[in-house]
Amino acid sequence: MKKPDVERIEEGLGEGATARSSLPVAPSMGPALASLRTPTTSVAVDSRTVFISGLAVVLAAVAGLVAQGLGALIHFVTHLAFYGRLSVQPVSPGDNTLGVWVVVVPVVGALIVGLMARYGSRAIRGHGIPEAMEQVLFNQSRIPPRMTLLKPLSAAIAIGTGGPFGAEGPIIATGGALGSLMGQGLHVTADERKALLAAGAAAGMAATFGAPVSAVLLAVELLLFEFKPRSVIPVALATATATGVRIAFVGGAPAFAIPDLTTPSGSALAFYGVLGLVIGVASVACTRAVYWLEDMFEKLPLHWMWWPALGAIVVGVVGYFSPRTLGVGYTNIEDILSGRFVGTAMILFCALKFISWSVALGSGTSGGTLAPLFTLGGGLGSGLGLLATQLVPSLGVDVRVAALVGMAALFAGSSRALLASVVFAFETTRQPLGLLPLLAGCAASYLVSALLMRHSIMTEKLARRGARIPTELGADALSTALVRDHGLKTVVTLQAESLLEEVRTWLASDAAGSRHQGFPVVTQEGRLVGVVTRRDLMDGQASGSRRLRDVVKRPPAVVFDDSSLREAADLMMDEGVGRLPVVSRARPEHVVGILTRSDLLGGHRQRLVNERKRERGLGPARPSAPRPA
Repeated sequence: MKKPDVERIEEGLGEGATARSSLPVAPSMGPALASLRTPTTSVAVDSRTVFISGLAVVLAAVAGLVAQGLGALIHFVTHLAFYGRLSVQPVSPGDNTLGVWVVVVPVVGALIVGLMARYGSRAIRGHGIPEAMEQVLFNQSRIPPRMTLLKPLSAAIAIGTGGPFGAEGPIIATGGALGSLMGQGLHVTADERKALLAAGAAAGMAATFGAPVSAVLLAVELLLFEFKPRSVIPVALATATATGVRIAFVGGAPAFAIPDLTTPSGSALAFYGVLGLVIGVASVACTRAVYWLEDMFEKLPLHWMWWPALGAIVVGVVGYFSPRTLGVGYTNIEDILSGRFVGTAMILFCALKFISWSVALGSGTSGGTLAPLFTLGGGLGSGLGLLATQLVPSLGVDVRVAALVGMAALFAGSSRALLASVVFAFETTRQPLGLLPLLAGCAASYLVSALLMRHSIMTEKLARRGARIPTELGADALSTALVRDHGLKTVVTLQAESLLEEVRTWLASDAAGSRHQGFPVVTQEGRLVGVVTRRDLMDGQASGSRRLRDVVKRPPAVVFDDSSLREAADLMMDEGVGRLPVVSRARPEHVVGILTRSDLLGGHRQRLVNERKRERGLGPARPSAPRPA
């Protein structure tokens, strides 16, 4: 029995380095170049990006109006519940004169929210951002349309009746629901729908605080899990639009107006860094306390519909003794940051606010976490800053800067949104001299939180359900690795005119190269006809008298030697194959190598080396993989 025509193309030598058998071959039968299936090179920005950006601008305008509407609805419920009148003017529930009856108001509101959750949608429970993250990661950004109405309505009732939450969480969730609804109604991809969801959510935050840049960063760090033009551009345009809507309604003043800060000294800057470490520990304690309380509610022998009412009893009792703990409390943040609310009274208020907020959130009602965390962080920072000025006046610590650092650092440690926290504190106060202390304090808090706690307050709930949440943004290792560094190796090709029977005999001989699972089929001139697998060759239904060219089932999918491994991996998925012939752009019908799935795994080798290998030495590094030509 004759051996089949087999060629070996040696690594790096191209189609010229071949070792042919003595069997004759037929004339060229290679396919036309148009029949080759090649990788699709991804484009950072195209017409679809322009289309999604246009949708995001329209969405942001609507989200900005919804944010203003939700604020008015909260005020309406507050007027009705605490003062018995109809109005949408800004008002604080802390000025009520109900006396002990103030305990009843949060309970009634919580009962309504519980009924809405049970008979409307259970998804309205919680503070909004984790729920939006869940839809992005595990449901192709598809939020049920009813959430667009139920989430803001339930939040307005919960907060308007004294719930110690911020309105920003529900507004972010509502904006995200609007974006998801728009994406579900249009012919878009899952990634484009994710961009719309993130644009709506970020627009909600921007419309609440007038902080467009930090809203973009928050979307990147907590919703998009990527920094790509196709998603960042629509989100950025959305936040700019939503901020414009806010300015049209309430003006361009900062959300928290405080007196101008002074340049920190070196010793003061060191204190703010140490303050960040302490706040990091506090962020871990806050997160664990909230989820410990949630676990306690889970153990109650009552339906979860009643849990918010039980938590509201604590809210009402705390509100009776400290009325400032009721409601959104944005004025509390401003008073703490400006230094108008300091000392023992402020510390006691923060302790009671923490009790009220953590119990209410653990009970599963509807409300946000940003404003409570800002309040608690600002109070803790202010208290520690005041202590430092009394014990070591020479440090030059500014209590207001300490409060600002505490506010941002507690959120950075709790949410792991480092950049969003720093920029948020700057945008909401317009104090550029606070940026350096903010960066030091937030980074220190982030470090401690990451060391002591695996998950954040935003991801713990999802992690408990068995989900793996991406927490790092990094360059794709396959996108930076080239095919020529991994796929230009010895490739065994088969001649198109060889008989199937001869090839089967060769496979059974255990000769060199016969153990491969796939083989490119080429003509005498080396033109690629297709690829056959071992299964194709050993198929018992195929006659041994057939030529290999007749066994090829479809035009070949090939990858260029200068393509990235990411493009190769995408082509493998699209074509449903486990190996790709490697060709050059100059002669795309001639095979110069082959790329397999195991080669894709090899593309991660340099990343692992960079992460794990420790070494000492001067001068250029010795590459562990071939350098590009």
